[in-house]
Amino acid sequence: MNDNADLSTPVRTIIADDHPLVLLAIENLMAGYPNIQIVGRAADSAELFTEVERIPCDLVLMDLYMPGGYYADGLEAVRQFKVRYPNVALVVLTMETEAAELRKVIALGVDGLVSKRDRIDLIHVAIVTALARECYLGPAVRSLIADATVAQRLDFVRQMLSRRELEVFTQYASGLGVTEIAARLGRSVKTISAQKCTAMRKLALNSDAELFRFAVEHGVISEDCMQNRR
Repeated sequence: MNDNADLSTPVRTIIADDHPLVLLAIENLMAGYPNIQIVGRAADSAELFTEVERIPCDLVLMDLYMPGGYYADGLEAVRQFKVRYPNVALVVLTMETEAAELRKVIALGVDGLVSKRDRIDLIHVAIVTALARECYLGPAVRSLIADATVAQRLDFVRQMLSRRELEVFTQYASGLGVTEIAARLGRSVKTISAQKCTAMRKLALNSDAELFRFAVEHGVISEDCMQNRR
């Protein structure tokens, strides 16, 4: 489909999923979309490629993992599809929850990636966005990637700080003063102050403002906790 195409003419669409009921549900859903024409169906990657070769299409909506088929499954099928049919908009549906795998799918240049845990009506949003040649990521996909990013940042903090330094850093970022932390942990104010300073030095933080911002961005404390401090 060319860049000037829009939904004023029928969008020739092929749908692919190895579960017959899912395939039927998607077909019934898309039948209600204006100017969407289902021209082919497939139950595995090999059948999908055969259909695309047989019938010209503008859009493919495919499940990420479909067992069997000459063209393999998952990432490899997507990779080969993008190489062979770069002008066909590709929207991928998936139950995948691993952020690293989702990032790999996005990196292959798909035009849309929607979790099957998302509301089914978001498929239409993904289609419209994909046909405009913009990449659409469903809410669940965005959330999984964002959560994983924060988790990776938090792992970095845990690697950099000792257990006691992290304990002090977390409580200070949460809004407690050095004296209060010392009383809570049964240590001297001098010790707590030293551990706070050591933590800041290890993380290259030069002020309390930087400390608080870093703590939120790296998942040490939540955004709500930060707002409550204000």
